[in-house]
Amino acid sequence: MRKRIVALYIGIAVLVSMFALVPAYTQEDIMSLEDDAFMDRQRPAAVFNHDQHNEKAEIEECNVCHHIYEGGKWVEDESSEGQGCSDCHNVEEGHPTRPLMKAYHDLCKQCHLDNDKGPVTCGECHPKQ
Repeated sequence: MRKRIVALYIGIAVLVSMFALVPAYTQEDIMSLEDDAFMDRQRPAAVFNHDQHNEKAEIEECNVCHHIYEGGKWVEDESSEGQGCSDCHNVEEGHPTRPLMKAYHDLCKQCHLDNDKGPVTCGECHPKQ
């Protein structure tokens, strides 16, 4: 009888833990900037919560990040939402992810530096697990 009670308490503790922890790790809460072009990563993808970031940074227009350039000039009223960054920031022979990595760093890191807000070091954006 005593073993059943102990097993019941353990089962309840496990269920309570699952319900308490699972919501903290849902896709809506934690996102990362993944791109299939990065096959051999030295660090994990940058952790990025889209909605929280845009709210905190007061970004209202999607094309600030999801931009389109034609002839080297930014097209102000168009957005690349739904496209992968590597669709435009093509890979290059010998350095397959350099243009894509440069695009992320130029946009994200430079914005953080310009606004004196947000992470700028490798480990801040790409924390090793």
